[in-house]
Amino acid sequence: MEDLEALVRQMTLEEKASLCSGATAWTTEAIARLGIPSIVVSDGPHGLRRPAEEGQLLSRSIPATCFPTASSLACSWDRDLVREIGQALGSESRALGVHVLLAPGVNMKRTPLCGRNFEYFSEDPYLAGDLAAAYIEGVQSTGVGTCLKHFAANNQETDRMTVSAEIPERVLREIYLSAFERAVQKARPWSIMCSYNRLNGTYTSQHRQLLTDVLRDEWGFEGVVISDWGAVEDRVSGLAAGLDLEMPGPSPANDARIVEAVRSGRLDERDLDRAVLRILDLVRRAHREAGSTEGLDVELHHQLARRAAAASMVLLKNQGALLPLDPARPGSVAVLGQMGVVPQFQGGGSSRVNPTKVDVPLDELREAAPQASFSYCQGYREDGAADAELLRAAVEAARAAEVALVFVGLPDGVESEGYDRRAMDLPAGHVELIKSVVEVQPRTAVVLQNGAPVSLADWVDRVPALLLAGLAGQASGGAVADLLFGEVNPSGKLAETYPARLEDNPSYLNFPGENGRVFYGEGLFIGYRYYDTKRVDPFFPFGHGLSYTTFAYGPLSLSSREMTPAGSLEVSLPITNTGERPGEEVVQLYVRPRRSRLARPVKELKGFAKVDLAPGQSKPVTFTLTIRDLSYYDPDKSGWVAEPGEYDLLVGASSRDIRGEATVRLVEGVRAEQLLDADSSIRAWLEHPAGRSTLERLLPAEVAGQFGEGPLPPFVLELPLKKLPMLSQGAVDETTVERIVAEAGQCMGRPTP
Repeated sequence: MEDLEALVRQMTLEEKASLCSGATAWTTEAIARLGIPSIVVSDGPHGLRRPAEEGQLLSRSIPATCFPTASSLACSWDRDLVREIGQALGSESRALGVHVLLAPGVNMKRTPLCGRNFEYFSEDPYLAGDLAAAYIEGVQSTGVGTCLKHFAANNQETDRMTVSAEIPERVLREIYLSAFERAVQKARPWSIMCSYNRLNGTYTSQHRQLLTDVLRDEWGFEGVVISDWGAVEDRVSGLAAGLDLEMPGPSPANDARIVEAVRSGRLDERDLDRAVLRILDLVRRAHREAGSTEGLDVELHHQLARRAAAASMVLLKNQGALLPLDPARPGSVAVLGQMGVVPQFQGGGSSRVNPTKVDVPLDELREAAPQASFSYCQGYREDGAADAELLRAAVEAARAAEVALVFVGLPDGVESEGYDRRAMDLPAGHVELIKSVVEVQPRTAVVLQNGAPVSLADWVDRVPALLLAGLAGQASGGAVADLLFGEVNPSGKLAETYPARLEDNPSYLNFPGENGRVFYGEGLFIGYRYYDTKRVDPFFPFGHGLSYTTFAYGPLSLSSREMTPAGSLEVSLPITNTGERPGEEVVQLYVRPRRSRLARPVKELKGFAKVDLAPGQSKPVTFTLTIRDLSYYDPDKSGWVAEPGEYDLLVGASSRDIRGEATVRLVEGVRAEQLLDADSSIRAWLEHPAGRSTLERLLPAEVAGQFGEGPLPPFVLELPLKKLPMLSQGAVDETTVERIVAEAGQCMGRPTP
């Protein structure tokens, strides 16, 4: 398979068409007479789901390591750790004969209710894109490909196969495509999976602007576009739009449609050939990189899963330094709630992993503190409902103990692919257990197991300590013990906001849509972009997470106080561990524009770093900003815009905990995008250096002179330039306005993202 173009020329039309559909649920088509082998793909993202029965869509999968779900792993804010997880997943893929892992997922968390949120990283595209790139780099370093998904706007499960996500272009570019763009350009995944839904009326499986104009022509993607399983609506239109491979297979009817379309002239055979070439290149790469397989090291990967789980859990509250518990003086501990012995560590659907082993929290706690006296009570029924007898026993155990550890969360089946949650509530029995235990035991810590935000309103203020364990994989029980007894210092930070109530979420009035459409009426303002701009207080903000030690943030220093579109800027500061324990701190950099022609969030994440510090140790942290980090997408200009002026650079421990700031100026006279036209206000023209100079040069002297004689009335400043002929009573004609716009445009360049 060296000369792929020559190979395509040898193929019959029927063979070309057959290669564009899978052979089975998990394999591509092979063409024996030409020596073209098939490849195997398998579900992810937090573990391998290779079916035990070859080619079967829903058969039980071969045991594999269940790592923390993306919702948990993102809370580590640790690119290196995510890359290491990717390497482990790649090695397991090779051991089980898988060539392409169908992962990671980078869709945005628009609402807490999306049933598949646990498979996605964040509400922020910068964080999600960077972690996805690290994941891809890790997997593909082992010679196994990835399939970035679900492209694009798969932000709900309700009507997911038919709903049209109605998203304005600017919102689409800045929020819902941005993470894909970062991952594609930084890590170059071998393939991308289109989503089920429609985007602004067109199915993504046949959306040429999405699959070709943006993905290939703008971003430079060279890999294969694969359909989600059963996502193809019109195979011929999809192929012409840029969809290469339909899954699952076989699909003889669609193969026949492709052949007929080429023969009738409805489909250009060159479009088919391009898809075949890309598929052949994927097959060649997969077999060239595969090499020898090695056995799966179950214990080594379980220990990695435990380390990753501990790094991903978030200490949300710790009043009175209740945690960590002292394993040398543990006393009596009541472990309450069934999730203390049957942990919830992953969600449902196609990502569900058959784990190699599972840590039981109660067993791990006993091992961490062998001298403690542990008691256990179920606390609530298996379905989460309240039970008076179970509750009574748990309350008595809590009363008799020195510390109570309450394990609650979302039961199995609540979070899953295929449907959305109806509410943010925890099961009633879990809430009753927390409230009842806290009444009799002031030293209570709650361990929360969930993949998306839940309502905390009824109890969070009463609980001194709250650990978000999340859906942290098969080793989550051991990680909980490590954190509760201080073997590991908590370092996780929230990758999504925990709102005070569902009604506060900006998508509340529009989700999940109606009549087959869902309008993204909140626009750019999802997650912290909304809460911080609107000044709506959440229970816990984006980026929040506590530690058993403390950190001091030093002053910011900038490599320059000015920046140009062609240059970059370094932002540095020292971080010091001022406590008595070693620990890691996640330092976050946000950008706040002082002024903007278009509406923008009050601040946006544009950098993050995780720094490991011994007690008393200081280390420098440095971020690099480019013009894209100051830019927004202007649909009227069909490009990214960075307006000159001042931008505040904010460094903090969360989006609400800002520890230092500095200001940089994007210098005058250099443009990232043409900003001015005949509809721009006279104020905008005067405030723009090139615009003012063009006005002064081309307008009649008696008109231009008025601009320098003193402040103009506000109603004049806000008039569009095209109204000057009327305003000047004939001193300026329409031809002059056209010339001003044309010549000013020549002074302004376009950005390179």
